[in-house]
Amino acid sequence: MRLAIIATLAAAAVAAGCATTPEEQAPARVEERAAKPAPVETKPIARVDLTSKPAAASPLKDPNNILSRRSIYYDYDKFDIKDEFRPLVEAHAKYLRENPGAKMLIQGNADERGSREYNIGLGQRRSDSVKRALAILGAKDNQIESVSLGEEKPVCTEHAEDCWAKNRRGDMLYSGEY
Repeated sequence: MRLAIIATLAAAAVAAGCATTPEEQAPARVEERAAKPAPVETKPIARVDLTSKPAAASPLKDPNNILSRRSIYYDYDKFDIKDEFRPLVEAHAKYLRENPGAKMLIQGNADERGSREYNIGLGQRRSDSVKRALAILGAKDNQIESVSLGEEKPVCTEHAEDCWAKNRRGDMLYSGEY
């Protein structure tokens, strides 16, 4: 019987504990104070002239620099570099000497006259002549690659001498341009 009384009292205590509602407490009082920011030292902003050229502009892209010229033109069925293009080859050789990380691809081209095989060979002789001249002037062999495109990359497609003359060329391209 004692057990029955203890069980009844325990059940009543549990029921009484669940039935009570908690008293509402007032929220804690918080004082709102704005923090005074520390003074900030200000300096005037420097003006930048956006119209001026960047100091480190690439001479390869400067249209007033000889290095922006990249083509050497040849006479019909020839692969020797004409005197008028020697300063151009010298300038590119100097650039390669002064920039040992620079890489160049020389593409030899021919006009449409002649067989495909002959023009591939002629284009290779043209690109090799430029590579040889650059090497003689101090450029490293591992900086230069020479290939032939034969008649496959014409810049002019008319069937006339002035157009064919534009296609008889060696193009010098730097890495990032091919």
